[in-house]
Amino acid sequence: MGDDNEVVVRGPRLGVDVGEVRVGLASSDPDGLIATPVATLPRGSGDVDAIVVEVRERGARTVYVGLPRHLSGAEGVSAAAARAYAVSLARRVAPVSVRLVDERMSTVSAHRALAASGRPGRRHRSVVDQAAAVVILQDALDAERASGRRPGERVGVEPLDGAPRGHADRQDDSGETDW
Repeated sequence: MGDDNEVVVRGPRLGVDVGEVRVGLASSDPDGLIATPVATLPRGSGDVDAIVVEVRERGARTVYVGLPRHLSGAEGVSAAAARAYAVSLARRVAPVSVRLVDERMSTVSAHRALAASGRPGRRHRSVVDQAAAVVILQDALDAERASGRRPGERVGVEPLDGAPRGHADRQDDSGETDW
């Protein structure tokens, strides 16, 4: 699969939490040590354009998009929407890599972190997507450090070995790709 088992190269990374109403965005330092919040963007009103600008201005090497799975690991409507969003984003930021990473508990973790910080629950909604993007990105950064490879499924925007345009390669822990 060529670069599907991407080796980590120094440079900022972005994390994206795709919600129905808002999109959270986070960024890392060039060494990939810590994720920090960037913005909460209204979905469908220039959000992809804003992310493209962030990718270019920050010189991002990889964009991690959260893939919301059920606790069982199955994918539903939200996962399909995140996959479509990731394909759209990948087309706009190519050749920068876009990868889908499991985000099963990111929103729960974000709510807990916001509550622990003393932020009142009624004020979570405005920043929870941003906080979830931080969780998504930090998990990806931690996985990078542990393995020396980019985690998740690389979103392909060019045909690879006859694969359909706009697919996401599904790779398990063994490095095998599942079409």
